[in-house]
Amino acid sequence: MADTLVEQDDQVDAEAPAAPVQDEKPEVAAEPAVKPEPEAKPAAKRAKSTVKKTRTVELTLTVTGTADGEWQADLVHGTKRVVTGLSVAAAAVSRAAKELHEDIAGGIDEVIEAARSQHRTRMEELEAELAKVKAALAELSD
Repeated sequence: MADTLVEQDDQVDAEAPAAPVQDEKPEVAAEPAVKPEPEAKPAAKRAKSTVKKTRTVELTLTVTGTADGEWQADLVHGTKRVVTGLSVAAAAVSRAAKELHEDIAGGIDEVIEAARSQHRTRMEELEAELAKVKAALAELSD
């Protein structure tokens, strides 16, 4: 193998053209090398963030209802109570709940329907009692 490598080197040397001989003095360029001035770059602007910075407001609205159908609202802004114990109509609570979400409306409507049922029962009892009182009054008037 060594012989083969030597032979190849000899062949390459024999086939390669002679390299031009350079003078010992390097050539001096006719024109001096001028560095081009860098182009003026515009002032770098700060990239605006695409994240929207929003200010959050913490409001807590508490709506409380009773089995009798009476509703109250309390409103707290941060730690400050804005409204306390404000009477609210059941129909307004129902409408507001429907606007918010159907799951909320379902829960509130159940409570309102239970109150309606209780009031109907009480009304029927009172109507029956009123009918008895009217009958007794009619007997006394004759």
